Amino acid sequence: MSDHQPPGLDVLLPLARAGEHLPADPGERALIALYPHPPASSGTAASSGPAASSGKAVWLRVNMISSLDGAATGADRRSGTINGDADLRVFGVLRAAADVVLIGAGTARAEGYGSIDVPAQLAASRAARGQRAALELAVVSGTGELPAALLDSDHPPLVVTITDRPDLEALRARIGADRVIVAGTGRVDLPAALAALADRGLVRVLAEGGPRLLGQLLTAGLVDELCLTWSPLVVGGPAPRVVDGAPWFVPALAATPAHLLHADAVLLGRWLL
Repeated sequence: MSDHQPPGLDVLLPLARAGEHLPADPGERALIALYPHPPASSGTAASSGPAASSGKAVWLRVNMISSLDGAATGADRRSGTINGDADLRVFGVLRAAADVVLIGAGTARAEGYGSIDVPAQLAASRAARGQRAALELAVVSGTGELPAALLDSDHPPLVVTITDRPDLEALRARIGADRVIVAGTGRVDLPAALAALADRGLVRVLAEGGPRLLGQLLTAGLVDELCLTWSPLVVGGPAPRVVDGAPWFVPALAATPAHLLHADAVLLGRWLL
């Protein structure tokens, strides 16, 4: 996050809390309370598929950002150029609430992902929820290239891949067989991938994109909630939408607003699907 004080957030929805102000707080107690997960015994989309057989219900939360004209990135094809301090404040809270961050290989390359850590000031909330201290990173990559710096880090990511990946054995040797999750042949089987994460105790999944992965997750009916930030920018160009490569959803997927926050012309919504 930025070195200066993060902005305060104003609650617009739900109406019962409209006008409430959430000042910057190192422990983020009030903000964390706005992003609850259901009890571990309950489950929604993912738990109706293979993940249910593990006895552990997965909750899949997606966090994305969009410009006013619907772009998921700036001209450099990175989402980081259209976000700001208000978005980063929520970004940190969402990561602290997750067991694992899920991304596509393209996002890992474009956004320069490395090992991810939970800020010390948010660690107490994880401990209070009974979560492990470390936050895992899982990268979905059928055959796509992964950054060497990411694979060779002290704590490499979990790589979710396919049985027919040409360099599968080399990948296992490089990062450790226990860090490779094989799910599907030809293309990654996302329900099976979530089931494998659940078997590792990683049931609070935070997907951070990119747009193509989100399209695949929505198509498979796996997304429980969408946290979407609207950045007060117009970028133009042929940028991808937040959801890319998905078929028409007929009927369209309905969403229920859980809350809407505001700061510095940035709107931050949480929607239940």
